[in-house]
Amino acid sequence: MELVVVLVALLLAGAFFYFRSQKRKAEESAHPIDEPARDAPAPRPLEPRPASPPPAQTPAVEQEVVLREKEEQAAPEPDVLSIPTTETEADPAALLPSIPPDAVSPPAPVRSETPRSTRRSQVDFKSLRRGLAKTREETGFFGKLKNLLSGKKEIAPSIATEIEELLLTSDVGVKTTARILGGLTARLGRGELSDEEAVWGALREEACRIVDVEGRTGPLEQTATPTVILFVGVNGAGKTTTIGKLARQLKSQGHSVMLAAGDTFRAAAVEQLRAWGERTECEVIAGKEGADPSSVLFDAVERAKQSGVDFLLADTAGRLHTKANLMQEMTKIERTLGKALPGAPHEIFLVIDATNGQNAMAQAREFKEALSVSGLILTKLDGTARGGVVLGICDTLSVPVRYVGVGEKPEDLQEFGAAEFVEALLGKDDGGIAA
Repeated sequence: MELVVVLVALLLAGAFFYFRSQKRKAEESAHPIDEPARDAPAPRPLEPRPASPPPAQTPAVEQEVVLREKEEQAAPEPDVLSIPTTETEADPAALLPSIPPDAVSPPAPVRSETPRSTRRSQVDFKSLRRGLAKTREETGFFGKLKNLLSGKKEIAPSIATEIEELLLTSDVGVKTTARILGGLTARLGRGELSDEEAVWGALREEACRIVDVEGRTGPLEQTATPTVILFVGVNGAGKTTTIGKLARQLKSQGHSVMLAAGDTFRAAAVEQLRAWGERTECEVIAGKEGADPSSVLFDAVERAKQSGVDFLLADTAGRLHTKANLMQEMTKIERTLGKALPGAPHEIFLVIDATNGQNAMAQAREFKEALSVSGLILTKLDGTARGGVVLGICDTLSVPVRYVGVGEKPEDLQEFGAAEFVEALLGKDDGGIAA
């Protein structure tokens, strides 16, 4: 029994030492793993990448660790590759500076046209003065005013009656005469116009206010491709000749121009327009004699669109303002042009023979009621002594004068300027009655 107890004790002691040795081996084997684990945190210096740690990593061992870390961490590499994308975004930005020069280049022609028109208007004053020579003669509108006012040391208020008679007999019109005398009489009554120069100044001021009508002024502008200009007026007003002169001016400015023969009732009108087409090297669209004018002009717009010309100048038959059915046909033409090209006609010019006097105002009134007249062209001003009719037309219709014809040459069709015209009509700086 005692032997058994001894054996059990020995077995227990052996088991104790056995397990103790196994535990020690386990602890010894655990130490090599823990040591690398302690070294594992070494790559942590890579975390402060924004602080640019590479310069601080002088030891070669640490640099190798960093390289290994970069090779193992494949995910951050796309962040590095994303940097070139910002560089590619800079390419469109680099293209932006090339846009402003292109954007600035189109207005260049506009800038060049402005001084050209300014130079021409300065030269036109002399031509206007020559064109209004008959008006400025002793028996003309200006000459009679000069004879009435000259030599008077004092201007009495009663002179307003004489001025009124002169204005009425010069085709200025009743309404316009009353407007001019309204301000003139009041200033005379207050003694503000006590001498000849003061009266002339007052007349020029009032005349300038009358002819300076609100609306489109200045040279023609291309607002569409093509820009369609419709010319209307009675027989003999000079529409076809005006179209030819204007076509030459536009061509000289570098524009492409096409002409349309909408006067299908007179073969001579078509031939006259074709002659101008040859002189100005402009294509002329015409139909058969007696064809529907609206159809001819519709075809002309289609042709102009296909050709891409800048301007289409459309002639029409001479309409007597007393013929209602003919005026209705003109409104049909206006509607037809709008169907062929939205917005057309972009301008409607009423051509008026200035030598017709009061009858010219009656014609203009009828055309304005039937059509959307945007401007007036007064022809043959060089052939009348009653240049004051321009005042009445502008005041009655409130339509701006765009061009005036003061001679036979193409350059004698001149842009209208209110100040220049009034000075040419009522200015006294030429030292005499006639220019």
